[in-house]
Amino acid sequence: MRVDGKAAEAFGCLRELSVPGSGQVKAAIASLLFHCCFNLAGTVTMKLIPFHTGGVSFILAVLLVLHYCHIASILGHKSGGDLIVVENTEHEAVNGEEEEVAVDDVEDDEGDLDVVQPSEQWQTLKPGQAVPQGSHVRLNLQTGEREVRLGEEQLKYWTEEHREEEELRSSFNPDELKRAMKKIKEDWKLASKDTEQKDSVASKFRTMEELKKDMAQLDLLLETDVQIMKRLLEQFNSSNSTTEQRLSILTELEYLVHQVDNAQTLCSMGGLQFILEGLNSSDFRLQESSAFVLGSALASNPAVQVEAVENGALQTLLTTLATAQQLRVKKKVLFAVASLLRHFPYAQRHFLTHGGLQVLSELFRIDDSGVLRTRIVTMLYDMITEKELIFQGGLDPVLDASHDERRRQYSKVSLQEELLEKGWCTLVPQLLESSENDYREKALQALLAMAPVCLDQYRSDGSLQASLHSLKQEYQEMIQSEIILGEKNSYFEEIVELIDALQVKMK
Repeated sequence: MRVDGKAAEAFGCLRELSVPGSGQVKAAIASLLFHCCFNLAGTVTMKLIPFHTGGVSFILAVLLVLHYCHIASILGHKSGGDLIVVENTEHEAVNGEEEEVAVDDVEDDEGDLDVVQPSEQWQTLKPGQAVPQGSHVRLNLQTGEREVRLGEEQLKYWTEEHREEEELRSSFNPDELKRAMKKIKEDWKLASKDTEQKDSVASKFRTMEELKKDMAQLDLLLETDVQIMKRLLEQFNSSNSTTEQRLSILTELEYLVHQVDNAQTLCSMGGLQFILEGLNSSDFRLQESSAFVLGSALASNPAVQVEAVENGALQTLLTTLATAQQLRVKKKVLFAVASLLRHFPYAQRHFLTHGGLQVLSELFRIDDSGVLRTRIVTMLYDMITEKELIFQGGLDPVLDASHDERRRQYSKVSLQEELLEKGWCTLVPQLLESSENDYREKALQALLAMAPVCLDQYRSDGSLQASLHSLKQEYQEMIQSEIILGEKNSYFEEIVELIDALQVKMK
């Protein structure tokens, strides 16, 4: 019940009182009752009881009213500020338990006050706490505590953004803020140190622009790989270039052509012809360096392989291989031949028709060291396994659209038949006489690969069977020795497995 309702009830009660005297007395008593009701609004629930008795009852009623007025006066002086009763525009108090008031003003001096920061929710006010201007304050008659929240005007501007800022602001206590400020100072010091270190490191080096300026002053230019290769080819073709200069140029070119694009660019510049001319040189050093450049350019580069075959590189290489005297030249030329033939059935067919196996067999017979023999046997083994993989479906026909064409081209390469005809079934077993384990392994792999066409000659070759028996015994003893010493070398076991597989085929 609000104050105006209590005043009306007081006047209604007064009219029912039977008080002797004039109307002025009744008016004075009514004024006194109104004042008491005003002071007790929202604080005490006072029920006015009508009296119909005489003078004694009237005197008791007046004394009771004065007593309530005294209590209201004491409660009024305990308030932290002047309160004005306002009409509740939002909703009526439930069951007469709550009353709302708005703070119109607070004391100007808030320096020593504990000012609470209200929100949109009701908060309990502690004794001695002050509230900002415009806040709503109420007394909860159930708990007996004062509560505060934002006023109507303040709630209009309480947006979600303000709530987040307020929550963030209120989530830090003074100790946390001190620690955060301390951490900021430490981070700032670390950042300063990092910046100083970066500056010190950067001061030790120069920028690209500075380098270009310095090179321009020294008449130096930054060149791309294409520009370098063009300049090197011009110097190589110059009549004023010495042999030493050409050897240096070939060394630089060999480094550059390892990149696929550079090798193709070299061919488009006509560099392939210069290299082939180097193979025909009378200086074995130029032959060796030229073969090395050509082999590096051909390695895993189909475009250069096609260009080389079209320019007659295969015939030039076979001629150099057959006529060269220096072992170092033969090694580099054999490297170039292997790079040209790898995964290139067209070149392999031309290699067979141009007497390539005959040239290799001559090299195999005159090589006592076994270096060339091992390289030759390895190249033949690679060519055999390439063809087998193609016909065994080693490549997915769906993913490789040229599979049928590759099968057609490999079908024209009769390598194993040529090996049988040229006597390689008896040449390759000679490599087993080497003391090098690697050479023996390569020979056993090649013998197994040639077994489909060479089995009859294997069976009739008594020296081959004796060599296999002795080798197996030797490697088994080596395996047992390693087991006794607590060591285990699977390499020797693999060689024994190759010997076993070949003996099984020969039975």
